[in-house]
Amino acid sequence: MNAPIIDEFRSNAGRVGGPFEGIPLLLLHSKGARSGQERVNPLAYQPVGDAFAIFASKGGAPPNPDWYYNLVAHPEARVEVGTDTIEVTAHVAEGKEREDIWERQKQQVPAFAGYERKTDRVIPVIVLARR
Repeated sequence: MNAPIIDEFRSNAGRVGGPFEGIPLLLLHSKGARSGQERVNPLAYQPVGDAFAIFASKGGAPPNPDWYYNLVAHPEARVEVGTDTIEVTAHVAEGKEREDIWERQKQQVPAFAGYERKTDRVIPVIVLARR
């Protein structure tokens, strides 16, 4: 399912059309929580200083996405942003840090407010800091 998005991302220096047009995307390379195998997921992101915030929205579905559990188990990861590949360390944002980033994301990409309305869970915000 993600393969066409990943191919388009890599063919167009990080730009993707269709429903993702105009939304900043990165490719997250994480290690499977149980398998240890590399997984690649295209995700919307928000720049936060020199870091990147990503959102475990899963379109408002009840559970968190698998990649969230991968990052919790193995916070060392890497991202492709445009044509750059960057080593990062993940942490789950809490309190004011999370609220500030989440509110900004809902303003910048209103679909995220819709995801929030669809679920009872608090959608995790993960900050990927450069290593």
